[in-house]
Amino acid sequence: MRLPLILVLPVLLLGIAADICIYRTVRSWQLRHASAWKGVLLWSSVLLSLAFAVMIAWPKKAADDAGLTTLMWCLYAYFSIYIPKYVFVIFSLLCRIPQLFRHKPLPGSRTAPTVLALATFAVMVSGVINTRRIDINTVEYSHPDLPEAFEGFEMIQISDLHTGTYGTDTSFVSKLVDSINGRRPDVIVFTGDIVNRHTSELEPFVPVLARLNAPLGVYSILGNHDYGDYYKWPSPDAKAENRRQLLDLQRGMGWKMLNNESAVLRAGGDSIVLIGVENIGDPPFPVYGDLDEAYSGDPADPAFKILLSHNPAHWCSDIAQSPDKNIALTLAGHTHAMQMSAGGKSPASFRYPTWGGMYTDTDGAHDLYVNIGTGEVGIPARIGATPEVTVFRFSRGPKAEGYAKTYKAE
Repeated sequence: MRLPLILVLPVLLLGIAADICIYRTVRSWQLRHASAWKGVLLWSSVLLSLAFAVMIAWPKKAADDAGLTTLMWCLYAYFSIYIPKYVFVIFSLLCRIPQLFRHKPLPGSRTAPTVLALATFAVMVSGVINTRRIDINTVEYSHPDLPEAFEGFEMIQISDLHTGTYGTDTSFVSKLVDSINGRRPDVIVFTGDIVNRHTSELEPFVPVLARLNAPLGVYSILGNHDYGDYYKWPSPDAKAENRRQLLDLQRGMGWKMLNNESAVLRAGGDSIVLIGVENIGDPPFPVYGDLDEAYSGDPADPAFKILLSHNPAHWCSDIAQSPDKNIALTLAGHTHAMQMSAGGKSPASFRYPTWGGMYTDTDGAHDLYVNIGTGEVGIPARIGATPEVTVFRFSRGPKAEGYAKTYKAE
């Protein structure tokens, strides 16, 4: 059985079941113009179900950018309608539980489900508005091994721009660049996924991103979306040329690419090592990175090292609890917090134990920060997971107690 069919059947059946429950509930209310309501419910259910089936079966790798963007919006519109319906059905059924025992339904059996469904719809809409906001998170990062000349050093991390998200509209990215430059950081790092599928998405944003400026430079690595793995290429050579063009565009913006390479950042008479690896991820994401190639020196040497690695799973599997790897801090992205978070919780935690924020291993020897990114993939919304710019302010000294969540390897 094809995967789209496996995906579409449960959703369609669930939607039909929700529509039947809503139809029966609304019918019991004996509203005016009941026949008109029946027609609206019936035909909206049929049309939305057909539209969803088509959207799921659409060949996404072969679609052009405009078609894929339209598809993304249509899917989000579908779920913006049906998730509130699910909420309505669930709470309507809960209000009817007393009827099983021959009692009256709970008070507010009409009002409460309706209000909750409308509130859910409002949350879905606010998720779209939230994509154009910026959350600047300042992290006071202290470490006893930080070289003295780097006291007060500021590094800004951005991640997962996914410029294809914005089409050719550069207004948000321009706002993002102004916000970063206004902080006057010492160095800027980008931790991968600058495009969704192919290099041409980046072209309208080159002049805007070239304005990013820091005394010690702008450094970048590649993420899983930057290799063209999500696009149907006519040949392997075309795919390789796409990657070459992506690297050339970033270098043309004045960004320094760390493709399994390292750089030395100097301040006064001191220095720290900035290491960048290409994408190293857990399945099904391909592995392109090589930490040994990126840093040819002794991994246990005392130099203060910061690693840029797109997928936080790399830190979990290879850096945390590894005494032979003297890497103080790793910066990652990738998760987007699944573009949904509330109260410090996210469904991304079911997929990634390190999905957003600061983490440390049980020995406190290796730290990880996961930036939840700025762009979108899959849905054009960020429900609570506001686009993030992370400002690291470094200081020399003992680590503050409780500064990070502890990661325990399974």
